[in-house]
Amino acid sequence: MAEKAEKATEEVTEKKTAAKAPAKASAEKKPAAEKKAPAAKAADKAPAEKAASVKAEAADKPAAKKPAAKKAAPKEDAVASRPGVLKVHHLRPVPGANTAKTRVGRGEGSKGKTAGRGTKGTKARYQVKVGFEGGQMPLHMRTPKLRGFKNPFRVEYQVVNLDKLAELYPSGGNVTVSDLVAKGAVRKNEKVKVLGTGDISVKLTVAVDKVSGSAEQKIVAAGGSIK
Repeated sequence: MAEKAEKATEEVTEKKTAAKAPAKASAEKKPAAEKKAPAAKAADKAPAEKAASVKAEAADKPAAKKPAAKKAAPKEDAVASRPGVLKVHHLRPVPGANTAKTRVGRGEGSKGKTAGRGTKGTKARYQVKVGFEGGQMPLHMRTPKLRGFKNPFRVEYQVVNLDKLAELYPSGGNVTVSDLVAKGAVRKNEKVKVLGTGDISVKLTVAVDKVSGSAEQKIVAAGGSIK
């Protein structure tokens, strides 16, 4: 009996050892599987690193400006709540300031037949003369006027007296217009007349445009002549 009991215990121990052996073998094989795990972890880390690099690049780039938000248009209710505000379309002419033009002479009626001119007379005609005052003497005929007129054919002479000739010709000689112009006594291209103011004692031969009667007498008395 004792021998049978010992055999039974040995069989139990062998079974236990046999069961432990596969467990150890599996435990020894596990490190190889665990070694493969880091590769999987590295594969998992690659997308994470890429995402981090993309975020860093986005941070380095300047942020894009957002379009400014448009201001909301004022509501009509807000404008309607301010009735005292003056606007351009509120401006209107004063009532009665602008009146329509009356079209006269367009058939019998108001301002139609005689068109407000009455019947007959100068003012009822087509055209009234400028200055017409209804028949009374007009202003331009009532006012006084300067009498006389200015002769358009009047001839003006440059005057030279005998005392000037005595000064210019102390020893006598021929008196001509060109000679007087050369001496500066008169202007050129204008007529010359000799007058009798002063005395003359030298013999002169005067050839000018005109000589007065008193000057002629004095020149002839001094022995001169007039041409």
